[in-house]
Amino acid sequence: MRITDYNNCVDKHADAVYRFILKNMRSEHRAQDVVQEAFLKLWEKRKDVAAEKAKSYLFTTAYHFMIDVIRREKKISYQEQYHHSNAYKEPQSESATPHDLQAILNEALSQLPEIQRTVVLLRDYEGYSYDEIGDICQLKSSQVKVYIYRARLKMKQYIGKLEMVI
Repeated sequence: MRITDYNNCVDKHADAVYRFILKNMRSEHRAQDVVQEAFLKLWEKRKDVAAEKAKSYLFTTAYHFMIDVIRREKKISYQEQYHHSNAYKEPQSESATPHDLQAILNEALSQLPEIQRTVVLLRDYEGYSYDEIGDICQLKSSQVKVYIYRARLKMKQYIGKLEMVI
């Protein structure tokens, strides 16, 4: 990959990668860090990555780095919970009003297991094919389809009837 190819990749894919990571992590700062790390890895490996494979490499790298960050944070969180098991917990705010469809969808997404949320976001929000999602998440196409199907079922159960939301 040449430098101009790398720059074109940044221009074309930075927003999509950021949206994908932000939807999963729900933190702008952490999402920016993950995306920056993914582009740094792409820069370091630019001689080994073909320009036409840059998008897939970028999403795959960002996805795996995001998983590492989430696992690290869960480990820290578990350690903190262990040390502060009797700490005061603030009451959680109520979810969005029943008519806020975007908030309801985001809440339904947040209820999904990590892999299901990832494949749904890549398919429905970013428009990737099953094969591309499989490449990014290192899954078979049939596994991707199963995860998407199960995720949509769970979201449907969570949301309930559409008339209740609208």
